[in-house]
Amino acid sequence: MPAGYERLTELGEVLARARELSLRTLIFDVEPLVAWWDSGEQALDRGIAVILAELGEVPEVQVVMFATNSARRPSRLPSAPGVRVSYLASAGKPLRTAPYRGLPGPGAVIGDQVPTDGLLARRLGFTFLHWSPRLAGVPLRPKLMQLLGRAVRPLVFGGNDRPGRRS
Repeated sequence: MPAGYERLTELGEVLARARELSLRTLIFDVEPLVAWWDSGEQALDRGIAVILAELGEVPEVQVVMFATNSARRPSRLPSAPGVRVSYLASAGKPLRTAPYRGLPGPGAVIGDQVPTDGLLARRLGFTFLHWSPRLAGVPLRPKLMQLLGRAVRPLVFGGNDRPGRRS
């Protein structure tokens, strides 16, 4: 599957789309979808558990990876029946791709930032499911990355910018 782009606002939409696309690999950006920036280990553990609990919605999934450019780590990594679950801290997205080699396709990167998550999806040949809800209290650095993402998204994925639509 060639790299594509879809903008979604709810976790349920992301999982429904993953099911429709019969995705085998899901790479989740950690902040803010799994846990809010600078939240504690308990919030991270809870967010990972919530996402893994929803995997029944995507029966084809074989691999779920949680990836963050921060150094934060969960206290433990729960398992999911029939799914290889991993966590990558200090991921170096989008530059480092070695940790993703051999992941089964088709796959998707689910995240909020085009310059990191979107470009990683593009480099892997995966779909970018751009999780883009309206959020209050976003820290300055992610806000600036969102502005940069708006500028580069048409260059990376084409001109379509309507929610739930593919480029």
